[in-house]
Amino acid sequence: MTAALSLVASHVLAQAKVLDPGRHHVLHPAAPQAGHIEWLYWFIFWILFAVFVLMIAAFAGAGAKARVVASGPLPIVEKDEEADHRAGWAVGSAMAITVATLFVVLVLSVVTGKRVEGLTSKNPVTIQVTGHQWWWEVSYPNSQADQTVTTANEIHVPVGSPIVILTNSKDVIHSFWAPNVTGKRDLLPGYSSAFWFEIDQPGIYHGQCAEFCGLQHAHMGFSIIAESVDEFQAWQQQQLKNAAEPSTSEAIRGREVFLTHACLMCHTIRGTDAGSRFGPDLTHVASRNMIASETLPNTAGALAGWIVDPQRIKPGTQMSPNPLSPDDLQAVVAYLQALH
Repeated sequence: MTAALSLVASHVLAQAKVLDPGRHHVLHPAAPQAGHIEWLYWFIFWILFAVFVLMIAAFAGAGAKARVVASGPLPIVEKDEEADHRAGWAVGSAMAITVATLFVVLVLSVVTGKRVEGLTSKNPVTIQVTGHQWWWEVSYPNSQADQTVTTANEIHVPVGSPIVILTNSKDVIHSFWAPNVTGKRDLLPGYSSAFWFEIDQPGIYHGQCAEFCGLQHAHMGFSIIAESVDEFQAWQQQQLKNAAEPSTSEAIRGREVFLTHACLMCHTIRGTDAGSRFGPDLTHVASRNMIASETLPNTAGALAGWIVDPQRIKPGTQMSPNPLSPDDLQAVVAYLQALH
């Protein structure tokens, strides 16, 4: 059985393609907050570029003078008070310019931080993001419990609408970072915080945990999917529904296998007896583009490999292997792929 599990997982890894979960670039902002950060980046960049050019020019000039001196007789060292005075003024002026420049950068950094945090609205879309080792729980809270949407690793938002993100962590410090959208935000265990953003361009924007949080820190990604208001509302209404009833004999068997094995102890599928909150909610798992925190594409092969041997794909993950028979495994995959 162990050899079979390893073979399945190896097949999944061999078939894996270079994935493109979305844009991930601080210099291509899709939100006003990221635009302010980009502006500050370029301001500091051109200052440093100017300093670099001046230093190279100074070194080149000093090298040229040293070469001329080396080709002739050694100069006699004499005290030149006027030259020393000029040099003192030059050094003092350079220090003053440096201090003034650093002060300007400091002020602009504070101003940029205020601009990034300055978005407010009376009717924002509120999203709760909770960090786990190593995945993101995403919920859209509502005063009516049956109207709360819960998903994992994908954050759907309407374009042009203010979004407030409420953050928390269940275990260690994580950091929420989507460079196309906003700056980094730490998620601290036992401490809730909030920040705002508004995306003005539709698309998929990749995010990443930016605070080392353990062995699979590098595989703790997420996607922000910005879509029109109508598309967002349609997605939200679909997510509110219970899991679809399986329509094939294989999917029916898959549901039975899911509900009689360890899957039941960790995951929720609304409308069934599976109600654990330890792992991601799988009620509509087939509607997601990727699985395992943006590690694998949401395909039958990737699902099978993840189910039977997740430790081979993400060593240290809290999901344990599931040594299912080939027929049971195929049935479970068929059932999960029907959960749109």
